[in-house]
Amino acid sequence: MTMAEQGAKLVTKPSASKRPAIRPGKTSAARRTKRRPPDPAKAWARKLDRTRPNLVKDVLDGLATIHGHPTWERRLDPTSELILTILTQNSADTNAERAFESLRDAYPSGLVAERHTPGPGWGGMGLSDGAPPDWAAVEFAPVQELVEVIRHGGLANQKAPRLQSTLRTIREARGDYSLEFLAGMAPLDARAWLTALDGIGKKTASVLLMFSFGMPLMAVDRHVERVSHRVGLIPAKASADDAHDLYLALLKPEETYEAHVNLIRHGRVICHARNPEHEICPLRDRCRFVDPKAP
Repeated sequence: MTMAEQGAKLVTKPSASKRPAIRPGKTSAARRTKRRPPDPAKAWARKLDRTRPNLVKDVLDGLATIHGHPTWERRLDPTSELILTILTQNSADTNAERAFESLRDAYPSGLVAERHTPGPGWGGMGLSDGAPPDWAAVEFAPVQELVEVIRHGGLANQKAPRLQSTLRTIREARGDYSLEFLAGMAPLDARAWLTALDGIGKKTASVLLMFSFGMPLMAVDRHVERVSHRVGLIPAKASADDAHDLYLALLKPEETYEAHVNLIRHGRVICHARNPEHEICPLRDRCRFVDPKAP
């Protein structure tokens, strides 16, 4: 054998059958550990705790000095709560109450009357005692008839088809109009089920789940959003939709109901959109609207 033949033999690649087998599961560390993207809500909560210590606690304590410690009490059955909340969208609570009572009168169900306990966060007078409407009659009513029934609530041309679409979707999914089954779901799963309905956002879903079942979900309306932005509880560019999830990281579950109710009350009676009453506000020392450098 020549020297050239000997050298060629040394560098010959092993056949496929002789190559070392690649053992399953032995991947590189980079491929094995795939980092999850950070949760923006938790990241914001950590930042706020680091840069403005005790802000959430100080806000809750300050609000309680003038608004007290509200306790949860069920307001209505969940289907009534949902329909009433849809009627409040872009309308005053008092007008929504009138529209809901018109539904009761126009489509009576004959069921047992229920009591509306609105609580301090509600902006209306509260509904009179009465049975929920006949939801089937509402769903199948001529749409123009329904528009006239709820005209007191405002935006009736948009809300009448939305009410019927909502009731139809619930019936087709569940076989009836009851939403009591949501009580057995995890809060975020229940919220996801509701927001899959056309025209139902996080705010409407959270209102229903909080007030019908006491679930720890923060409903962010314009009052909560305004106070939260001014104090600096949520980032300046965060939308109300974002704020629903930001608050899940900021609050303990047992703080959610009180925070929601007291922030709404504060926005209505002190932290007005125009001319807020800084002199009597218990949050002024920590409010970035009063002092951009507030701690």
